[in-house]
Order: sequence, then C-alpha cells, then structure tokens
Amino acid sequence: MSADVVNLRQFRKQKARSEKEKQADQNRITFGRTKAEKNLTSALNDKAEKTLDQGRLEKPQDDK
Repeated sequence: MSADVVNLRQFRKQKARSEKEKQADQNRITFGRTKAEKNLTSALNDKAEKTLDQGRLEKPQDDK
C-alpha cells in the first residue's frame, strides 16, 4: 500500500483558487443586483417608512 504523492505547492494553489471562487460566488449573491432591482427595493423601503410614519401619534418637531 502506497500513499499518493501530493505536490504541496499545487495543493496550496488549488485551495487558494477554491477559496477565491467561494468568495466570488458570495459577492455575486450580495452585490449582483440590477439597477432596476435596487430601485425597486429602495421604493419599497420608502413606502414602508412612509406607511409607518403615518401611524405616528406625534410628528417629530424641528428644533429651529
């Protein structure tokens, strides 16, 4: 029974490539949205904030 001979330099490079690919996949998920999707999310957040503010009993007062 003989063990497989592994070139450590190649193993390290392959591991680094694998880690970079995982990071790239995560970045695609996190930042890979179109401008239309970003605008839609922004509009939905603004609408939700306005709806929430409409239910307030007191309006915030300006200190002017």
